[in-house]
Amino acid sequence: MPKFENHRPVKHSAEDMYALVADIETYPQFLPLCEALTVRSRKERDGKTLLVADMTVGYKAIRETFTTQVLLNPAERAIDVKYIEGPFKYLDNRWRFEPNATGSGSMVNFYIDYEFKSMILGALMGSMFDRAFRMFAEAFEARADKIYA
Repeated sequence: MPKFENHRPVKHSAEDMYALVADIETYPQFLPLCEALTVRSRKERDGKTLLVADMTVGYKAIRETFTTQVLLNPAERAIDVKYIEGPFKYLDNRWRFEPNATGSGSMVNFYIDYEFKSMILGALMGSMFDRAFRMFAEAFEARADKIYA
């Protein structure tokens, strides 16, 4: 039931921001709460890439791993994440990257909707996840500043 949506202007190109977010194996290096990420499978077809990945998130003594299917679509600068298994009832995550009309920088659009299976886990991790999702945009922008500076 928690939802979070963010539309953030950044100084980097839509292509650069797409590439940064699409590089999911690097998430543990800079993304809040992400402790590990393993790609189980990767399939290329029609210019798109379909990944199945396990992500481990942690906060204090709590650790949870969940599996998602990630569709990378560079032609549309779109990333769609669908939930497969783990502690959620459901999880829907979408990224869109649009060039700014001014020709410099881009708009990063992030959307996530999720609910934990367990009300107890939701109570324990819910507010922390909300804070983390708010920090994600900043973490990606800081990473872009470091890589593309």
